[in-house]
Amino acid sequence: MTYDYDLFVIGAGSGGLAASKRAASYGARVAIAEGDKVGGTCVIRGCVPKKLMVYGSKFSHLFEDAVGYGWHPVKAKLNWERLIRAVDQEVNRLSQLHISYLEKAGVELLPFFARFADPHTLELVDRQGQVQGRVTAAKILIAVGGEAIKPNVPGIEHSITSREMFLLPKQPKRLAILGGGYISVEFAGIMQGLGTEVIHFLRGDRPLRGFDQDIQDGVYGGMIRHGIDVRPQCHITGLKLTKKGNIRIRYEQQGQTRETKVDTVLCAVGRAPNLQGLGLDRAGVHLRTNRQGIVAIAVDEYYRTNQEHIFAVGDCTNRVNLTPVAIAEGRAFADTQFGNLPRTLSYENIPSAVFSQPEAASVGLSEAQAKAKLGEENVKIYRAAFRPMYHSLTGRPEQVIVKLVVENNTERVLGAHMVGDNAAEVIQGIAIALKMGATKKDFDATLGIHPSTAEEFVTLR
Repeated sequence: MTYDYDLFVIGAGSGGLAASKRAASYGARVAIAEGDKVGGTCVIRGCVPKKLMVYGSKFSHLFEDAVGYGWHPVKAKLNWERLIRAVDQEVNRLSQLHISYLEKAGVELLPFFARFADPHTLELVDRQGQVQGRVTAAKILIAVGGEAIKPNVPGIEHSITSREMFLLPKQPKRLAILGGGYISVEFAGIMQGLGTEVIHFLRGDRPLRGFDQDIQDGVYGGMIRHGIDVRPQCHITGLKLTKKGNIRIRYEQQGQTRETKVDTVLCAVGRAPNLQGLGLDRAGVHLRTNRQGIVAIAVDEYYRTNQEHIFAVGDCTNRVNLTPVAIAEGRAFADTQFGNLPRTLSYENIPSAVFSQPEAASVGLSEAQAKAKLGEENVKIYRAAFRPMYHSLTGRPEQVIVKLVVENNTERVLGAHMVGDNAAEVIQGIAIALKMGATKKDFDATLGIHPSTAEEFVTLR
C-alpha cells in the first residue's frame, strides 16, 4: 500500500521535533502535526518561560545582597505586565525558530491536532474540532507530552495550572500553591522573589518526594528562610470564589479545619499523559496504568506500542518525564527505524534539577535508594553543609549542601546531590563522571577550583 508519509508525528514538542528532523535526515518523507505553538510544553509553558521568570525573581534578592557589599539600598518595583510580555515574546521567538528548523530539515508542518481514524489513517482537526483532512502514514509516532492534572476537590475549577501562570494579566498579591513537586516549589520561589505573598500547601512533611532526603530538607529550609509560608501535612477540602473575587481555601491540618483567602490558587499536584482525543482505541493501541492511577501509552525498549508500526516517546509514556529524555528517545527511535542504527536509551544516571530557591540538582541514586538496593552496610555517605562564601558579606543565613553516595567495596560513586546556587551547572559536569563509572578516588585525585562551591565535591572526607 502507498502512504502519504513514511513517518507521521503527532505533537511538535521536544520528542516529536527531535524524531521528525532525525528521520528526515535519513531521507524519510515526514510530516508533523501540532495544533498549538510549535515547541511543546518545555518551550511554550514549561522549562523556558519558567527559567526566565526564575532569573527575573532573583533580582529582588540581589538588590538586598548588594547592601552588604557596600551598595546603597535600592527601592525597586516590578512591572509584571512588562515581564510577562517579555517572556511571551521570547517564547514566540523560539517557537518560530523551531518552525524554521523543521523547514530546513524538510519536515512538513501541519497546523492541526491529529487523531487516529484507523491504525494507518489520521484525521486533522482544527481548534473548533472540525476535521480538515485525512492523511496516511507507514509509521506513526505519538509525542503528545503531558498535561497538568487537578484533584477531585470541590471548587478546584477556580484554580489555575502552570500553563496559566505565564498568562496572568495581573500579579497576584497573595498566592496559594497546592502540591509538593518540583513545579510547585519552583513557582513558590519565583512568585516570592517577585513580591507576591506565597502560601505553599504540602500533603506531606517535605516537598520533592523521591529526591534525596538532604535535598528535601535543604530546599524546605531555604523556602522558609526566604519567607515562603510553607504549611505541611495539609489536606485541601474545598475552594470557594467569594463575592470580592478572592478564593477561600478550606483545609485540614493536624486534625483542625482551617481557612485562608488568596487572590489566586496554583494547582501543581502532578501531570499525566495528554491522551484525550487521540482516538487510540481506533488504532488498537494498548495503555498501561501505574500504581498512582496514571494512564500512559505502553511501549517496549524501542518505543514500539503493541501495534508494529505505531510508536511513542516522551511524557506520554510516563517513564522519565524530562525534556532531554524525550529528545534522546526521539532520536533513538529515528535512528532505529530510519537510520539502520538500532539502539536503546539507558535510563541510569540521568541528571535532574529543581530551579527552586535555593536551587537543587541530583544525578544517580539517593542515599535511601542506594541503601535499599545494596544494604546499609555497603553504602558510605560523604556530605558537607556550609554557608557559601558569597553570603559571608550579605548576612543571609543561606546554606549549601553537597553530597556523594558511594558503594563501599568498589568505591564507585552512585549518586551526587547538591542544594545551592548553580547546583544544576555543577551536577551536569559531575553527571559525566558518574556515567563513566568514577570512583571516590577519582574525585579525590581531581584538583578543585578555589574558591568555589564545586570544589567541595573533590575535597569531601
